[in-house]
Amino acid sequence: MRFLVYGAGAVGGAAGALLHEAGHETVLLARGDHLAAIRRDGLTLATPAGRRTVPVAACADPAELPHPVDAVLLAMKGNDTEAALRALAAAVDPATPVACLQNGVANERAALRLFPNVYAVCVAFPATHLEPGVVVAHSAPTPGILDLGRYPYGTDGTAELISEALREAGFASSTRPDVMRWKYRKLLVNLSNAVDAVCGRDGGAAELGELLRAEAVAVLDAAGIDYASAEEDRVRRGDTIVRQDVPGTPRGGSSSWQSLARGTGSIEADYLNGEIVLLGRLHGVAAPYNEHARRMANLFAREGRPPASLPAAEWRALLPS
Repeated sequence: MRFLVYGAGAVGGAAGALLHEAGHETVLLARGDHLAAIRRDGLTLATPAGRRTVPVAACADPAELPHPVDAVLLAMKGNDTEAALRALAAAVDPATPVACLQNGVANERAALRLFPNVYAVCVAFPATHLEPGVVVAHSAPTPGILDLGRYPYGTDGTAELISEALREAGFASSTRPDVMRWKYRKLLVNLSNAVDAVCGRDGGAAELGELLRAEAVAVLDAAGIDYASAEEDRVRRGDTIVRQDVPGTPRGGSSSWQSLARGTGSIEADYLNGEIVLLGRLHGVAAPYNEHARRMANLFAREGRPPASLPAAEWRALLPS
């Protein structure tokens, strides 16, 4: 298949490199120093087995694509999705399948406004991007799990083809007609990204994450939204993902932690904790802990504060009573 991977950060860059190595014609869309490094030297993919250079093509805009593509894999943060979709809609056939390899649950709906063939991908793929031209995949021998289905529900031949390509690239991938149930489970997991970004793995961070999830479960239940259980998720993951040390690459934190570490000035909390806040407001359920997390993550991003620089005890002291 021919792929455009729109957003060549940790997940997109590593997935694109592996698809290219599996024989799929792949173009990465990147920005700034990262794009310049890929164009100059190729993309460096670091894994537990070592580093290698992948000579994958890269561009700065969908309008630069050298040929039509069979599918677009969106892999940017949720806060960048709207602008990316507008640029994409101006450059590709409207019937082009668009698959969201993204955390959160708002990207698919945004894509469906502009493209009729949208696919949701539930991402379990530990990866890091902290320096230009380099992405890190931490799990081996299977780099991650990328299950997908048609949005809002169902599966079809295109989903099967994308899933097959991902399997050829080394991923565990199945098609799921109810993939959004799994993305809502992943959303519950990702709510603690804000705490990880701001507090790191401080001793009290896990308890703060549980507060966020308990509040979110009440909101999802009130909204009548189904989500896969923790047990279903545990069984699906099994022993597929095996995190290992990557030589020369210290293990960092979540994707939100990485945003602070790179000093991007933005963070995806509005589309993780903010999704729970929005649903709570729509269904009359207060979500003060997730609103606080959203605000704290955005404050740290806006002010350029380093990750893991606030003790969890100080976060707790600031919680609304």
